[in-house]
Amino acid sequence: MNIANELFTTKPDCTSRTAVETAVYDLLDELHIPYTGVDHDRADTIELCLEIEKVLQTGICKNLFLCNTQHTNFHLLLMPGDKKFKTKDFSKQIGSSRLSFADEQHMEELLGLTPGSVSVLGLMNDAEHRVSLSIDKDLLDSEYIGFHPCKNTSTLKMKTEDILKVFLPHFGIVPMIVELPRYE
Repeated sequence: MNIANELFTTKPDCTSRTAVETAVYDLLDELHIPYTGVDHDRADTIELCLEIEKVLQTGICKNLFLCNTQHTNFHLLLMPGDKKFKTKDFSKQIGSSRLSFADEQHMEELLGLTPGSVSVLGLMNDAEHRVSLSIDKDLLDSEYIGFHPCKNTSTLKMKTEDILKVFLPHFGIVPMIVELPRYE
């Protein structure tokens, strides 16, 4: 994977970035949320993010966009990247019928994102609050979390506290905290 040599801590040049990615940087500046970022080749799996974790010196979380069978309830689950996901564990904790991964159409419609680019930052595009947010308790123990800025060719390192106490409250989002088991 090709990763840029330079980290950035202010809004990068956005002339070649997507509108949704540029909106992320504008919002983070507006909310005075600091970040460290790096540009890299497309990284749409947690395995590809392992090298980026070394550069940013923080874990990059899994961001799973899920829905029920009827496609009427949508959930964004944030969990540690090294933790195995089992649908039944999450479904049981949130009191939902068995969930599956939501399709690309709903991802675009509700979060304005494409596969591989999903992150908590995409909730800024969910004006109708149709997507529920759940966060695995293990992430709350991390000082920093890594996310894509709604585009999987960059990754940002942000304080977990800034996500919980600044970003989410700005949108009136109260996450459900879940405790997913760790499998060997």
